[in-house]
Amino acid sequence: MTSPLHRLPAGPVDLTAIETDEAPGFDGGKKKGKAALFALGDDLSDLQERLFAMGRSGSERRVLLVLQGMDTSGKGGVLRHTVGLVDPQGLRITSFKAPTDEEREHDFLWRIRRALPAAGCIGVFDRSHYEDVLIGRVRELASPEEIEERYTQINDFERELVDSGTTILKCMLHISADEQKARLLARLGDETKYWKYNPSDVDERSQWPRYREAYEIALERTNTEHAPWFVIPSDKKWYRNLIIGQLLHDTLKRLDPQWPEADFDIEVERQRLTDEAPLS
Repeated sequence: MTSPLHRLPAGPVDLTAIETDEAPGFDGGKKKGKAALFALGDDLSDLQERLFAMGRSGSERRVLLVLQGMDTSGKGGVLRHTVGLVDPQGLRITSFKAPTDEEREHDFLWRIRRALPAAGCIGVFDRSHYEDVLIGRVRELASPEEIEERYTQINDFERELVDSGTTILKCMLHISADEQKARLLARLGDETKYWKYNPSDVDERSQWPRYREAYEIALERTNTEHAPWFVIPSDKKWYRNLIIGQLLHDTLKRLDPQWPEADFDIEVERQRLTDEAPLS
């Protein structure tokens, strides 16, 4: 299985032509897929710790994982099962909701900039700046001219991030309308999941064709060499988690973070500790 399998090619996007419930590139089912994800854990954790150590030593390298998808597509599941494999001290997770009054006083990227990961860290956006060209388009929260301008602003913003040391991993969690309906009904059938149900999700669901079109436009306009999109089949939760885990692993592997060399004399410090007088 290789993660480039789900990299979106350049050109027009037709999401209806991309399967949501298959597991291409993986020879096995749910049990084997969960085991494969768990097996990535040690290596993911080691690579992330190396990245974090480099950040503490002056490196500007960092990773930004962007998770976009319709309601119930599994952003929270990815956070728990995949991102949860690494040390939380090197993570910054931001869930973007409707803009606050303060955020509305600024341009749409203002709150995004404030949530970017520090050097050496992995940042995760549960929803992101793409909301401003998705719900913004569907619900007409901005003029068509402003929406058009935002695609360019997003590309310029992401180029700026990459040039300053950020590797961007953008994943669209691609589910079917039927699977979303099943997940919403499952929440209504389980009292432990009532808190996850929001009646507004059904309102947004009624706009499914318009959201699909908004996604297709956004994916096509912002699928760049410096920040490409990956469209992840997400009807199978275990496969979604595994693929994003593999993508994150491959991304860190390419960065090849190394343990920083000591900026002190190791032998001198060893001797200081050896010669230390008793402290009690």
